[in-house]
Amino acid sequence: MFYQTEEKPQCWRAVAVFDDRTDRLLYLGRSSTQVRSNFAPAFFEVLDDEEREHVRSISLQKWHGAPDAGKWLHQSNLTMPVKAKLARSA
Repeated sequence: MFYQTEEKPQCWRAVAVFDDRTDRLLYLGRSSTQVRSNFAPAFFEVLDDEEREHVRSISLQKWHGAPDAGKWLHQSNLTMPVKAKLARSA
C-alpha cells in the first residue's frame, strides 16, 4: 500500500485542550521546532484570561497521511506558557 505525504506549512500544530469546551488551534507550523518556538505568544494572543484558566494542556500534533486523507496525531504535551512580568526601569 502506498501512502502519499507532503511537506506543507501546516504539518505541525499546537492545540489548547480545555476542561470544559472544545479544543482550540493555537499555532500551525512547518516543523515541531517552529511550533515549539512560537506557540507561547499565540497562547496569549488567541486566548483571553478566562479561556487560559480552563486550558488543561497544550498538545503538539503532527499531520499523518495525504493532505486530503489523513489525521492529526498527538506527539507530546507542550509546557504551559507563563507570561513574564517585565520590570520597568525609572
